[in-house]
Amino acid sequence: KTAKPTKATVKQQQGKKGPLEMSAKKPVPFLRQVVPVRKKVQRDPRFDDLSGEYKPEIFMKTYSFLDSIKKQEKEMVQKQLKKCRNMEQKEKLQRLLNRMTQQEQAQKKQQKLRERELTLKRQQRELAKQGKKPFFLKKSEKRKLELAEKYAELKRSGKLESFLNKKRKRNAIKDKRHLPSQKNL
Repeated sequence: KTAKPTKATVKQQQGKKGPLEMSAKKPVPFLRQVVPVRKKVQRDPRFDDLSGEYKPEIFMKTYSFLDSIKKQEKEMVQKQLKKCRNMEQKEKLQRLLNRMTQQEQAQKKQQKLRERELTLKRQQRELAKQGKKPFFLKKSEKRKLELAEKYAELKRSGKLESFLNKKRKRNAIKDKRHLPSQKNL
């Protein structure tokens, strides 16, 4: 027959995660063996050298396949929006669709800015090769060029007049705000 283990010989645990019960009669060694716990190092890829340098052109080329996926998702949301009868669900889908279109427009705008900057850089390189001193545009001059381009685009599309009307209304509202009100007179 086998003898049953007694309470004194069994090392009990308090719950699953409790520490093992140790005998107080056994002397503690002078150099304790402690298991080293490896500390988890968190890395932020935006600021880490291991991730490399961020170059928008390379990033856009690498992840260009996402554009087609986004386009498919947008079409799917549009189809769902047409089929949907529930007003709450319809509102949600409409907001999602608006957000998708805004992101698309912002991406196109950013791409245009990048292309414009690249053309300016190329022109500066050409001038430098010819032996001329490079000339860099100020922020205000870049903004003026951007406005001129926007004006030309609006004129081409035929939306210039409506844009200018909206701009005038906005400015008129701003001016009214700064005028003294009837109560103060």
